[in-house]
Amino acid sequence: MAMFDEVSKQSSFHSKPEGLCLQYGTAGFRTNAKLLDHIMFRMGLLASLRSKKTKATIGVMVTASHNPEEDNGVKLIDPMGEMVTPMWEGYANRVANAEEGDLVGVLKEVIEKEDVNMSQEASVFVGRDTRSSSAKLSQAVLDGVSALGGHSKDYGLVTTPQLHYMVRCRNTQGRYGEATVEGYCKKLSEAFIELTKNANCTDDQKQLSVDGANGIGALKLHEMESHLKKELHISLFNDGSTGKLNHQCGADFVKVQQRAPIGMLVNPGERACSFDGDADRIVYYYTDPEGNFHLLDGDKIATLISTYLKQLLTQADLHMNMGVVQTAYANGSSTTYLEDTMKVEVRCTKTGVKHLHHAAQEFDLGVYFEANGHGTVLVSQSAEEEIQRLAENPGAGAQRAQAAHLLQNTVNVINQAVGDAISDMLLIEAILAIKGMTVQQWDAIYSDLPNRQLKVKVADRRVIDTTDAERRTVSPAGLQEAIDALVKKYRQARSFVRPSGTEDVVRVYAEADTQENTDALAHEVSLAVYRLAGGVGDEPKPLR
Repeated sequence: MAMFDEVSKQSSFHSKPEGLCLQYGTAGFRTNAKLLDHIMFRMGLLASLRSKKTKATIGVMVTASHNPEEDNGVKLIDPMGEMVTPMWEGYANRVANAEEGDLVGVLKEVIEKEDVNMSQEASVFVGRDTRSSSAKLSQAVLDGVSALGGHSKDYGLVTTPQLHYMVRCRNTQGRYGEATVEGYCKKLSEAFIELTKNANCTDDQKQLSVDGANGIGALKLHEMESHLKKELHISLFNDGSTGKLNHQCGADFVKVQQRAPIGMLVNPGERACSFDGDADRIVYYYTDPEGNFHLLDGDKIATLISTYLKQLLTQADLHMNMGVVQTAYANGSSTTYLEDTMKVEVRCTKTGVKHLHHAAQEFDLGVYFEANGHGTVLVSQSAEEEIQRLAENPGAGAQRAQAAHLLQNTVNVINQAVGDAISDMLLIEAILAIKGMTVQQWDAIYSDLPNRQLKVKVADRRVIDTTDAERRTVSPAGLQEAIDALVKKYRQARSFVRPSGTEDVVRVYAEADTQENTDALAHEVSLAVYRLAGGVGDEPKPLR
Protein backbone atom coordinates (compact mmCIF):
# COMPACT_ATOMS: atom_id res chain seq x y z
CA MET A 1 0.00 0.00 0.00
CA ALA A 2 1.22 3.49 -0.93
CA MET A 3 0.25 4.58 2.59
CA PHE A 4 2.98 2.42 4.12
CA ASP A 5 5.54 3.71 1.61
CA GLU A 6 4.71 7.18 2.93
CA VAL A 7 5.12 5.94 6.53
CA SER A 8 8.59 4.53 5.71
CA LYS A 9 9.59 7.73 3.90
CA GLN A 10 8.40 10.03 6.71
CA SER A 11 9.88 7.75 9.38
CA SER A 12 13.36 8.33 7.94
CA PHE A 13 12.98 12.01 8.97
CA HIS A 14 12.08 10.91 12.53
CA SER A 15 14.52 8.05 12.97
CA LYS A 16 14.81 6.05 16.17
CA PRO A 17 18.21 5.94 17.95
CA GLU A 18 19.30 2.31 17.67
CA GLY A 19 18.80 0.22 20.80
CA LEU A 20 16.78 2.90 22.63
CA CYS A 21 13.87 1.37 24.54
CA LEU A 22 11.21 3.43 26.35
CA GLN A 23 8.08 2.26 28.17
CA TYR A 24 4.57 3.77 28.20
CA GLY A 25 4.17 4.54 31.91
CA THR A 26 1.15 5.62 33.97
CA ALA A 27 0.98 8.85 31.96
CA GLY A 28 2.58 7.94 28.64
CA PHE A 29 6.19 8.26 27.49
CA ARG A 30 8.41 10.68 29.38
CA THR A 31 12.14 11.36 29.15
CA ASN A 32 14.69 13.93 27.95
CA ALA A 33 13.14 15.84 25.04
CA LYS A 34 16.11 15.10 22.74
CA LEU A 35 15.19 11.39 22.69
CA LEU A 36 11.53 11.79 21.75
CA ASP A 37 11.20 12.86 18.10
CA HIS A 38 10.65 9.31 16.76
CA ILE A 39 8.25 8.51 19.62
CA MET A 40 6.10 11.54 18.75
CA PHE A 41 5.94 10.62 15.05
CA ARG A 42 4.98 7.05 15.94
CA MET A 43 2.31 8.14 18.44
CA GLY A 44 0.81 10.17 15.59
CA LEU A 45 0.67 6.93 13.57
CA LEU A 46 -0.84 4.97 16.47
CA ALA A 47 -3.42 7.69 17.25
CA SER A 48 -4.56 7.49 13.62
CA LEU A 49 -5.04 3.72 13.94
CA ARG A 50 -6.87 4.12 17.26
CA SER A 51 -9.14 6.72 15.63
CA LYS A 52 -9.92 4.40 12.71
CA LYS A 53 -10.61 1.55 15.13
CA THR A 54 -12.95 3.55 17.42
CA LYS A 55 -14.47 5.65 14.57
CA ALA A 56 -13.85 8.62 16.89
CA THR A 57 -11.45 11.51 17.49
CA ILE A 58 -8.35 10.63 19.55
CA GLY A 59 -6.14 13.13 21.41
CA VAL A 60 -2.35 13.36 21.64
CA MET A 61 -0.94 15.68 24.32
CA VAL A 62 2.73 16.70 24.26
CA THR A 63 3.78 17.35 27.88
CA ALA A 64 5.93 16.00 30.70
CA SER A 65 3.68 17.41 33.44
CA HIS A 66 5.71 18.05 36.62
CA ASN A 67 9.05 16.85 35.15
CA PRO A 68 11.91 19.38 34.69
CA GLU A 69 11.90 21.77 31.72
CA GLU A 70 14.42 19.73 29.68
CA ASP A 71 12.14 16.66 29.66
CA ASN A 72 9.08 16.11 27.54
CA GLY A 73 6.52 13.40 26.95
CA VAL A 74 3.35 12.31 25.22
CA LYS A 75 0.04 10.79 26.29
CA LEU A 76 -2.82 9.39 24.23
CA ILE A 77 -6.44 10.34 24.96
CA ASP A 78 -9.36 7.98 24.24
CA PRO A 79 -12.79 9.03 22.83
CA MET A 80 -14.49 10.10 26.09
CA GLY A 81 -11.44 12.06 27.19
CA GLU A 82 -10.12 9.22 29.35
CA MET A 83 -6.66 7.62 29.22
CA VAL A 84 -6.01 5.09 26.46
CA THR A 85 -6.84 1.42 27.23
CA PRO A 86 -4.13 -0.96 28.59
CA MET A 87 -4.20 -3.03 25.37
CA TRP A 88 -3.29 0.05 23.33
CA GLU A 89 -0.63 1.04 25.87
CA GLY A 90 0.96 -2.27 24.91
CA TYR A 91 0.73 -1.37 21.21
CA ALA A 92 2.28 2.01 22.03
CA ASN A 93 5.31 0.22 23.52
CA ARG A 94 5.68 -2.04 20.48
CA VAL A 95 5.32 0.77 17.94
CA ALA A 96 7.66 3.10 19.87
CA ASN A 97 10.41 0.51 20.27
CA ALA A 98 10.30 -1.17 16.84
CA GLU A 99 13.62 -0.85 15.04
CA GLU A 100 13.44 1.28 11.88
CA GLY A 101 13.03 -1.61 9.41
CA ASP A 102 10.36 -3.32 11.55
CA LEU A 103 8.02 -0.34 12.07
CA VAL A 104 5.65 -1.02 9.14
CA GLY A 105 5.48 -4.71 10.10
CA VAL A 106 4.49 -3.85 13.69
CA LEU A 107 1.82 -1.40 12.45
CA LYS A 108 0.39 -4.10 10.17
CA GLU A 109 0.24 -6.53 13.12
CA VAL A 110 -1.77 -3.98 15.14
CA ILE A 111 -4.09 -3.38 12.14
CA GLU A 112 -4.66 -7.12 11.72
CA LYS A 113 -5.10 -7.91 15.43
CA GLU A 114 -7.57 -5.03 15.93
CA ASP A 115 -9.24 -5.51 12.54
CA VAL A 116 -8.75 -1.81 11.73
CA ASN A 117 -10.60 -0.61 8.63
CA MET A 118 -7.90 1.42 6.88
CA SER A 119 -10.42 3.18 4.64
CA GLN A 120 -12.09 4.67 7.76
CA GLU A 121 -11.17 8.36 8.20
CA ALA A 122 -8.90 9.23 11.13
CA SER A 123 -9.26 12.35 13.29
CA VAL A 124 -6.65 13.38 15.86
CA PHE A 125 -6.55 16.44 18.17
CA VAL A 126 -3.04 17.56 19.19
CA GLY A 127 -2.05 19.92 22.02
CA ARG A 128 1.17 20.95 23.74
CA ASP A 129 2.53 22.63 26.86
CA THR A 130 4.93 25.59 27.08
CA ARG A 131 8.26 23.72 27.02
CA SER A 132 10.73 24.98 24.41
CA SER A 133 10.81 21.49 22.85
CA SER A 134 7.01 21.11 22.59
CA ALA A 135 6.39 22.92 19.29
CA LYS A 136 8.87 20.77 17.34
CA LEU A 137 7.71 17.56 19.01
CA SER A 138 4.02 18.26 18.37
CA GLN A 139 4.88 18.80 14.69
CA ALA A 140 6.34 15.27 14.69
CA VAL A 141 2.96 13.99 15.97
CA LEU A 142 1.16 15.88 13.18
CA ASP A 143 3.59 14.34 10.64
CA GLY A 144 2.69 10.88 11.96
CA VAL A 145 -1.05 11.54 11.61
CA SER A 146 -0.69 12.80 8.03
CA ALA A 147 1.62 9.89 7.03
CA LEU A 148 -1.40 7.57 7.48
CA GLY A 149 -3.74 10.03 5.74
CA GLY A 150 -5.40 11.19 8.97
CA HIS A 151 -6.98 14.58 9.67
CA SER A 152 -5.53 16.54 12.58
CA LYS A 153 -6.48 19.65 14.48
CA ASP A 154 -3.59 21.43 16.18
CA TYR A 155 -4.83 23.19 19.33
CA GLY A 156 -1.36 24.59 20.04
CA LEU A 157 -0.87 25.66 23.64
CA VAL A 158 -3.48 24.04 25.92
CA THR A 159 -3.49 22.41 29.35
CA THR A 160 -3.66 18.61 29.32
CA PRO A 161 -7.23 18.64 30.78
CA GLN A 162 -8.34 21.12 28.11
CA LEU A 163 -7.29 18.70 25.35
CA HIS A 164 -9.09 15.83 27.13
CA TYR A 165 -12.15 18.11 27.27
CA MET A 166 -11.95 18.94 23.53
CA VAL A 167 -11.84 15.24 22.62
CA ARG A 168 -14.90 14.50 24.78
CA CYS A 169 -16.81 17.47 23.30
CA ARG A 170 -16.07 16.32 19.75
CA ASN A 171 -17.09 12.71 20.37
CA THR A 172 -20.36 13.67 22.10
CA GLN A 173 -21.26 15.87 19.08
CA GLY A 174 -21.11 18.95 21.33
CA ARG A 175 -23.47 17.63 24.03
CA TYR A 176 -20.64 17.91 26.57
CA GLY A 177 -19.66 21.38 25.36
CA GLU A 178 -18.01 23.30 22.55
CA ALA A 179 -14.60 21.95 21.51
CA THR A 180 -12.78 25.30 21.81
CA VAL A 181 -10.79 26.96 24.59
CA GLU A 182 -13.36 29.78 24.56
CA GLY A 183 -16.15 27.19 24.96
CA TYR A 184 -14.29 25.57 27.88
CA CYS A 185 -13.81 28.92 29.63
CA LYS A 186 -17.46 29.93 29.13
CA LYS A 187 -18.95 26.63 30.34
CA LEU A 188 -16.88 26.45 33.53
CA SER A 189 -17.03 30.16 34.43
CA GLU A 190 -20.80 30.50 33.83
CA ALA A 191 -21.44 27.48 36.10
CA PHE A 192 -19.10 28.97 38.75
CA ILE A 193 -20.89 32.36 38.65
CA GLU A 194 -24.30 30.63 38.97
CA LEU A 195 -23.04 28.60 41.96
CA THR A 196 -21.60 31.57 43.83
CA LYS A 197 -24.21 34.24 43.09
CA ASN A 198 -26.13 33.52 46.31
CA ALA A 199 -23.02 33.28 48.49
CA ASN A 200 -22.42 36.35 50.68
CA CYS A 201 -18.67 36.72 50.21
CA THR A 202 -16.59 39.80 50.96
CA ASP A 203 -13.85 40.81 48.52
CA ASP A 204 -11.31 39.37 50.97
CA GLN A 205 -13.04 35.97 50.84
CA LYS A 206 -12.93 36.04 47.02
CA GLN A 207 -9.12 36.43 47.08
CA LEU A 208 -7.00 33.45 45.99
CA SER A 209 -3.27 33.23 45.32
CA VAL A 210 -2.34 30.76 42.55
CA ASP A 211 1.09 29.30 41.74
CA GLY A 212 1.05 28.50 38.00
CA ALA A 213 4.28 26.40 38.15
CA ASN A 214 5.63 28.66 35.36
CA GLY A 215 3.62 26.48 32.98
CA ILE A 216 0.66 26.32 30.64
CA GLY A 217 -1.82 26.52 33.54
CA ALA A 218 -0.79 30.13 34.27
CA LEU A 219 -1.36 31.10 30.64
CA LYS A 220 -4.81 29.48 30.50
CA LEU A 221 -5.91 30.72 33.92
CA HIS A 222 -5.16 34.25 32.67
CA GLU A 223 -7.56 33.61 29.74
CA MET A 224 -10.21 32.32 32.19
CA GLU A 225 -9.98 35.41 34.45
CA SER A 226 -11.91 37.71 32.10
CA HIS A 227 -14.84 35.25 32.12
CA LEU A 228 -15.05 35.18 35.94
CA LYS A 229 -16.33 38.78 36.15
CA LYS A 230 -14.61 39.61 39.44
CA GLU A 231 -16.40 36.76 41.24
CA LEU A 232 -12.94 35.42 42.07
CA HIS A 233 -9.91 37.67 42.60
CA ILE A 234 -6.85 35.74 41.48
CA SER A 235 -3.28 36.78 42.29
CA LEU A 236 -1.16 34.77 39.87
CA PHE A 237 2.44 33.88 40.79
CA ASN A 238 5.03 31.88 38.83
CA ASP A 239 3.28 32.78 35.59
CA GLY A 240 6.21 31.83 33.34
CA SER A 241 7.38 35.40 32.68
CA THR A 242 10.62 34.94 34.63
CA GLY A 243 10.87 31.56 36.41
CA LYS A 244 11.65 28.10 35.11
CA LEU A 245 8.92 25.46 34.63
CA ASN A 246 8.34 23.37 37.79
CA HIS A 247 11.56 24.69 39.37
CA GLN A 248 10.94 25.03 43.14
CA CYS A 249 7.25 25.58 42.40
CA GLY A 250 4.16 23.67 41.33
CA ALA A 251 1.91 21.09 43.00
CA ASP A 252 4.49 18.29 43.08
CA PHE A 253 7.14 20.50 44.73
CA VAL A 254 4.67 21.76 47.36
CA LYS A 255 3.34 18.25 48.13
CA VAL A 256 6.78 16.64 48.45
CA GLN A 257 8.62 19.51 50.17
CA GLN A 258 5.65 20.50 52.39
CA ARG A 259 6.36 24.19 51.88
CA ALA A 260 5.20 27.09 49.77
CA PRO A 261 6.79 27.57 46.32
CA ILE A 262 9.41 30.24 45.74
CA GLY A 263 8.20 33.48 44.18
CA MET A 264 4.93 33.39 46.12
CA LEU A 265 3.84 36.12 48.51
CA VAL A 266 1.01 34.95 50.77
CA ASN A 267 0.12 36.41 54.16
CA PRO A 268 -0.60 34.11 57.14
CA GLY A 269 -4.12 32.65 56.98
CA GLU A 270 -4.65 33.44 53.27
CA ARG A 271 -5.50 30.56 50.99
CA ALA A 272 -3.29 29.60 48.10
CA CYS A 273 -3.04 26.76 45.61
CA SER A 274 -0.50 25.32 43.18
CA PHE A 275 -1.02 23.75 39.74
CA ASP A 276 1.48 21.31 38.25
CA GLY A 277 3.25 21.89 34.91
CA ASP A 278 0.38 20.77 32.66
CA ALA A 279 -2.41 21.83 35.08
CA ASP A 280 -3.98 18.44 35.81
CA ARG A 281 -3.13 18.50 39.56
CA ILE A 282 -3.89 20.97 42.32
CA VAL A 283 -3.05 21.28 46.02
CA TYR A 284 -4.14 24.00 48.48
CA TYR A 285 -2.23 25.39 51.47
CA TYR A 286 -1.88 28.24 53.98
CA THR A 287 0.44 29.26 56.82
CA ASP A 288 -0.86 29.92 60.33
CA PRO A 289 0.15 32.99 62.43
CA GLU A 290 3.06 30.98 63.91
CA GLY A 291 4.42 30.38 60.41
CA ASN A 292 3.52 26.67 60.27
CA PHE A 293 2.71 25.37 56.79
CA HIS A 294 -0.60 23.52 56.29
CA LEU A 295 -1.12 21.41 53.14
CA LEU A 296 -4.58 20.45 51.87
CA ASP A 297 -3.84 17.69 49.37
CA GLY A 298 -5.99 15.38 47.25
CA ASP A 299 -7.44 13.62 50.33
CA LYS A 300 -8.65 16.92 51.83
CA ILE A 301 -10.04 17.98 48.44
CA ALA A 302 -11.95 14.69 47.98
CA THR A 303 -13.38 15.02 51.50
CA LEU A 304 -14.57 18.61 50.93
CA ILE A 305 -16.20 17.78 47.59
CA SER A 306 -17.87 14.53 48.70
CA THR A 307 -19.22 16.12 51.93
CA TYR A 308 -20.75 18.93 49.83
CA LEU A 309 -22.26 16.53 47.28
CA LYS A 310 -23.69 14.24 49.99
CA GLN A 311 -25.42 17.23 51.64
CA LEU A 312 -26.89 18.39 48.31
CA LEU A 313 -28.20 14.88 47.53
CA THR A 314 -29.85 14.79 50.98
CA GLN A 315 -31.42 18.25 50.48
CA ALA A 316 -32.64 17.22 47.01
CA ASP A 317 -33.95 13.91 48.42
CA LEU A 318 -32.13 12.07 45.61
CA HIS A 319 -31.13 8.49 46.38
CA MET A 320 -27.95 7.93 44.40
CA ASN A 321 -25.00 5.73 45.18
CA MET A 322 -21.99 7.94 45.82
CA GLY A 323 -18.46 6.77 46.48
CA VAL A 324 -14.95 8.07 46.99
CA VAL A 325 -12.05 6.26 45.31
CA GLN A 326 -8.60 6.45 46.92
CA THR A 327 -5.26 4.67 46.72
CA ALA A 328 -3.26 3.11 49.55
CA TYR A 329 -1.43 6.48 49.85
CA ALA A 330 -4.60 8.19 51.12
CA ASN A 331 -4.19 9.34 54.71
CA GLY A 332 -5.90 6.94 57.12
CA SER A 333 -7.71 9.83 58.84
CA SER A 334 -9.46 10.79 55.59
CA THR A 335 -10.70 7.22 55.05
CA THR A 336 -11.94 6.96 58.65
CA TYR A 337 -13.77 10.32 58.39
CA LEU A 338 -15.46 9.42 55.10
CA GLU A 339 -16.54 5.96 56.23
CA ASP A 340 -17.43 6.57 59.88
CA THR A 341 -18.62 10.20 59.96
CA MET A 342 -19.91 10.86 56.44
CA LYS A 343 -21.10 7.26 55.87
CA VAL A 344 -19.74 7.37 52.32
CA GLU A 345 -18.48 4.23 50.58
CA VAL A 346 -14.70 4.31 50.06
CA ARG A 347 -12.99 2.11 47.52
CA CYS A 348 -9.23 1.58 47.27
CA THR A 349 -7.49 0.91 43.93
CA LYS A 350 -3.94 0.50 42.70
CA THR A 351 -1.88 3.68 42.23
CA GLY A 352 -2.46 5.40 38.88
CA VAL A 353 -5.28 7.70 37.81
CA LYS A 354 -6.61 5.23 35.22
CA HIS A 355 -7.41 2.75 38.02
CA LEU A 356 -9.25 5.39 40.07
CA HIS A 357 -11.17 6.71 37.05
CA HIS A 358 -12.35 3.21 36.16
CA ALA A 359 -13.53 2.49 39.73
CA ALA A 360 -15.32 5.88 39.98
CA GLN A 361 -17.40 5.00 36.89
CA GLU A 362 -19.20 2.33 38.96
CA PHE A 363 -21.01 4.99 41.05
CA ASP A 364 -23.79 7.47 40.20
CA LEU A 365 -21.41 10.07 41.64
CA GLY A 366 -17.79 8.93 41.90
CA VAL A 367 -15.25 11.27 43.51
CA TYR A 368 -11.62 10.29 42.97
CA PHE A 369 -8.39 11.98 43.97
CA GLU A 370 -4.86 10.78 44.40
CA ALA A 371 -3.09 12.33 47.39
CA ASN A 372 -0.93 14.28 44.87
CA GLY A 373 -3.96 16.38 43.88
CA HIS A 374 -4.97 14.68 40.62
CA GLY A 375 -8.67 13.93 40.53
CA THR A 376 -12.20 14.82 39.53
CA VAL A 377 -15.85 13.78 39.92
CA LEU A 378 -17.68 11.45 37.54
CA VAL A 379 -21.47 11.70 37.21
CA SER A 380 -23.37 8.92 35.44
CA GLN A 381 -25.70 9.84 32.59
CA SER A 382 -28.74 8.55 34.52
CA ALA A 383 -27.75 10.70 37.55
CA GLU A 384 -27.40 13.80 35.34
CA GLU A 385 -30.82 13.14 33.82
CA GLU A 386 -32.42 12.65 37.25
CA ILE A 387 -30.90 15.94 38.53
CA GLN A 388 -32.18 17.74 35.43
CA ARG A 389 -35.73 16.31 35.82
CA LEU A 390 -35.83 17.51 39.43
CA ALA A 391 -34.52 20.98 38.51
CA GLU A 392 -37.29 21.31 35.90
CA ASN A 393 -40.06 19.91 38.14
CA PRO A 394 -42.37 22.80 39.18
CA GLY A 395 -43.80 20.79 42.07
CA ALA A 396 -40.44 19.87 43.62
CA GLY A 397 -40.57 22.37 46.49
CA ALA A 398 -38.11 25.21 47.15
CA GLN A 399 -35.39 23.26 49.01
CA ARG A 400 -35.28 20.36 46.55
CA ALA A 401 -35.34 22.69 43.52
CA GLN A 402 -32.51 24.83 44.96
CA ALA A 403 -30.37 21.72 45.67
CA ALA A 404 -31.04 20.38 42.15
CA HIS A 405 -30.06 23.76 40.65
CA LEU A 406 -26.80 23.71 42.64
CA LEU A 407 -26.12 20.11 41.56
CA GLN A 408 -26.69 21.04 37.88
CA ASN A 409 -24.17 23.88 38.02
CA THR A 410 -21.74 21.75 40.04
CA VAL A 411 -21.80 19.14 37.25
CA ASN A 412 -21.08 21.89 34.70
CA VAL A 413 -18.07 23.26 36.57
CA ILE A 414 -16.51 19.76 36.71
CA ASN A 415 -14.26 18.40 33.92
CA GLN A 416 -15.36 14.76 33.96
CA ALA A 417 -12.77 13.72 31.39
CA VAL A 418 -9.77 13.93 33.72
CA GLY A 419 -8.28 15.72 36.75
CA ASP A 420 -8.18 19.44 35.93
CA ALA A 421 -6.53 22.05 38.17
CA ILE A 422 -8.62 24.97 36.83
CA SER A 423 -11.93 23.09 37.08
CA ASP A 424 -11.08 21.67 40.53
CA MET A 425 -10.04 25.14 41.73
CA LEU A 426 -13.38 26.65 40.64
CA LEU A 427 -15.32 23.80 42.29
CA ILE A 428 -13.39 24.16 45.59
CA GLU A 429 -13.81 27.97 45.57
CA ALA A 430 -17.54 27.60 44.90
CA ILE A 431 -17.98 25.10 47.76
CA LEU A 432 -16.08 27.30 50.23
CA ALA A 433 -18.19 30.31 49.17
CA ILE A 434 -21.53 28.44 49.38
CA LYS A 435 -20.68 26.98 52.80
CA GLY A 436 -19.09 30.22 54.03
CA MET A 437 -16.00 28.23 55.05
CA THR A 438 -12.48 29.47 55.58
CA VAL A 439 -9.48 27.39 54.51
CA GLN A 440 -8.77 26.79 58.23
CA GLN A 441 -12.29 25.39 58.78
CA TRP A 442 -11.86 23.14 55.75
CA ASP A 443 -8.51 21.92 57.11
CA ALA A 444 -10.11 21.19 60.50
CA ILE A 445 -12.68 18.68 59.08
CA TYR A 446 -10.18 16.00 60.16
CA SER A 447 -6.50 15.92 61.18
CA ASP A 448 -4.04 14.00 59.03
CA LEU A 449 -2.10 11.22 60.68
CA PRO A 450 1.67 11.83 60.53
CA ASN A 451 3.09 9.93 57.54
CA ARG A 452 6.41 9.21 55.86
CA GLN A 453 7.44 7.93 52.43
CA LEU A 454 10.85 6.37 51.82
CA LYS A 455 12.63 4.55 48.97
CA VAL A 456 14.79 1.42 49.24
CA LYS A 457 17.15 0.52 46.38
CA VAL A 458 16.92 -3.15 45.35
CA ALA A 459 18.60 -5.30 42.72
CA ASP A 460 15.29 -6.10 41.02
CA ARG A 461 11.98 -4.45 41.96
CA ARG A 462 10.06 -7.35 40.38
CA VAL A 463 10.72 -9.52 43.45
CA ILE A 464 7.98 -7.49 45.16
CA ASP A 465 4.51 -8.69 44.24
CA THR A 466 1.42 -7.08 45.82
CA THR A 467 -2.30 -7.72 46.27
CA ASP A 468 -5.31 -5.93 47.84
CA ALA A 469 -4.81 -2.70 45.82
CA GLU A 470 -1.06 -2.78 46.65
CA ARG A 471 -1.72 -2.74 50.41
CA ARG A 472 -0.21 -6.20 51.05
CA THR A 473 2.76 -8.10 49.60
CA VAL A 474 2.59 -11.74 48.50
CA SER A 475 6.30 -12.01 47.77
CA PRO A 476 9.10 -12.20 48.80
CA ALA A 477 8.27 -14.75 51.50
CA GLY A 478 8.12 -13.37 55.03
CA LEU A 479 7.98 -9.67 54.10
CA GLN A 480 4.27 -9.13 54.81
CA GLU A 481 4.56 -10.99 58.13
CA ALA A 482 7.49 -8.75 59.08
CA ILE A 483 5.49 -5.59 58.19
CA ASP A 484 2.47 -6.84 60.17
CA ALA A 485 4.64 -7.44 63.25
CA LEU A 486 6.23 -3.97 63.01
CA VAL A 487 2.85 -2.21 62.56
CA LYS A 488 1.56 -3.87 65.77
CA LYS A 489 4.23 -2.04 67.79
CA TYR A 490 2.68 1.41 67.17
CA ARG A 491 -0.70 3.10 67.71
CA GLN A 492 -2.96 3.96 64.71
CA ALA A 493 -0.21 2.50 62.54
CA ARG A 494 -0.30 1.35 58.94
CA SER A 495 2.44 0.56 56.43
CA PHE A 496 2.72 -0.90 52.95
CA VAL A 497 5.41 -1.29 50.29
CA ARG A 498 5.15 -1.38 46.50
CA PRO A 499 7.64 -1.54 43.62
CA SER A 500 8.28 1.66 41.68
CA GLY A 501 6.88 1.69 38.14
CA THR A 502 10.00 3.28 36.71
CA GLU A 503 13.16 2.38 38.69
CA ASP A 504 14.63 -0.43 40.81
CA VAL A 505 13.40 0.94 44.11
CA VAL A 506 10.71 -0.14 46.54
CA ARG A 507 8.47 2.63 47.88
CA VAL A 508 7.69 2.47 51.61
CA TYR A 509 4.70 4.25 53.17
CA ALA A 510 4.05 4.47 56.91
CA GLU A 511 1.72 6.37 59.23
CA ALA A 512 1.18 6.32 63.00
CA ASP A 513 -0.02 8.44 65.92
CA THR A 514 3.13 10.63 66.14
CA GLN A 515 5.78 11.71 63.65
CA GLU A 516 8.46 10.05 65.79
CA ASN A 517 6.63 6.70 65.71
CA THR A 518 5.89 7.11 62.00
CA ASP A 519 9.56 7.68 61.19
CA ALA A 520 10.61 4.73 63.34
CA LEU A 521 8.08 2.45 61.63
CA ALA A 522 9.09 3.65 58.14
CA HIS A 523 12.74 2.96 58.94
CA GLU A 524 12.07 -0.53 60.35
CA VAL A 525 9.93 -1.47 57.33
CA SER A 526 12.72 -0.15 55.03
CA LEU A 527 15.18 -2.45 56.81
CA ALA A 528 12.83 -5.42 56.34
CA VAL A 529 12.59 -4.63 52.62
CA TYR A 530 16.35 -4.24 52.35
CA ARG A 531 16.99 -7.60 54.05
CA LEU A 532 14.21 -9.65 52.45
CA ALA A 533 13.91 -8.12 48.97
CA GLY A 534 17.54 -7.85 47.85
CA GLY A 535 18.55 -4.37 48.96
CA VAL A 536 21.66 -2.87 47.34
CA GLY A 537 24.10 -0.28 48.67
CA ASP A 538 24.17 0.81 52.30
CA GLU A 539 21.56 -0.38 54.76
CA PRO A 540 18.82 2.27 55.36
CA LYS A 541 19.78 4.64 58.19
CA PRO A 542 17.36 5.81 60.92
CA LEU A 543 15.66 9.12 60.14
CA ARG A 544 16.49 10.68 63.50
